[in-house]
Amino acid sequence: MRLKVAVAGLGVIAQTVHLPLLERRGDLFEVVALCDLSASLTARLADRYGAARRYTDVTEMLDAGGFDAVLVLTSGSHGRVVVDALRRGYAVLCEKPLAYTRAEAAEIAAIEDPDRPRLMVGYMKQYDPAVQRVAGRQVDLRAVQVTVLHPSDQAQLAFARLPEPPGDVPAEVIDRLRAQDDELVRAAIGEATPEARGLYMTILNSICHDLSLLRLLAGGPAGVDHVATWPGAGGRSVEMSGELRAGGRYAVHWHYLGDYPAYRETVALHHATGSFEVVFPTPYLLGAATRLTDVSADGQLEFGDVTPSFERELVAFHEMVTAGVPPLTGVPGALEDIVTAQQAVTRLLANEGLTPTGESATSM
Repeated sequence: MRLKVAVAGLGVIAQTVHLPLLERRGDLFEVVALCDLSASLTARLADRYGAARRYTDVTEMLDAGGFDAVLVLTSGSHGRVVVDALRRGYAVLCEKPLAYTRAEAAEIAAIEDPDRPRLMVGYMKQYDPAVQRVAGRQVDLRAVQVTVLHPSDQAQLAFARLPEPPGDVPAEVIDRLRAQDDELVRAAIGEATPEARGLYMTILNSICHDLSLLRLLAGGPAGVDHVATWPGAGGRSVEMSGELRAGGRYAVHWHYLGDYPAYRETVALHHATGSFEVVFPTPYLLGAATRLTDVSADGQLEFGDVTPSFERELVAFHEMVTAGVPPLTGVPGALEDIVTAQQAVTRLLANEGLTPTGESATSM
């Protein structure tokens, strides 16, 4: 079955990843509608990908219909758009984060049918071939260590030669959307310090990928025992650690390094008889290989695969819609990540002798 899809939000991730892959997998998908706040950008990409329907308002697109599924790639919290799409009967592939608050996730969970899922949250690294070779291995896990070296987006996207961002979105529209997101963040963590707010957004926008791997490979974090964040010349660093549900402990070290040569993310799982180390390249380079090194008593094995994890994610989304195959992350997993982010904020505030407010006050 070839799914008719609509795409909401035509920013960097849509232009560099999702639209090219939807076109590549024309055997599974047909892009019939595009939506972005910028009319000029919508028109240009609709012409490029042959989408007949063009919108600048996502509600108008959802009401008009004519498609089976929606890719929600807008910026900020996706809670309201996902609720609106599910209530109209569409299947949804939602980029991270699903939402900023536990309340939004609860509203989505009330709509979703766990026996026939219609929502996939876009944690593409869970579908990476190297990760899949490790998933499900029965080992005596002792520790998972994650290191993310994150250069600027401009450095990561230089190869794509994207045009300048469109200038036809009214300033008042942008201000209104930012105000809505600010209100959601306050509901989540209250009037937190700038450091705590920065930590929360870093976890929900980037470290969440590593939390998704911890959930798949080690049952997820059981909590957050330690967190620290500090500034540097190129940007901030984050350190967080705690116990894993599958046993052992995790430690995440995330560093924004504006001038670092290339994105690099390393996830190392150490068990009683060896180690698995997965090294991810920048996610925007669809042909770049993820490398898995398996060190054990029998020797060392290296494995590399250039199949884009984003493409495998799209295939899994098609299987969810057409055959009811559950996604690796739905509402429960996304909610766990929100809770972990709020626990990290609570721990950081406690280090400073401050009391958390908002949802984070009851996250521990």
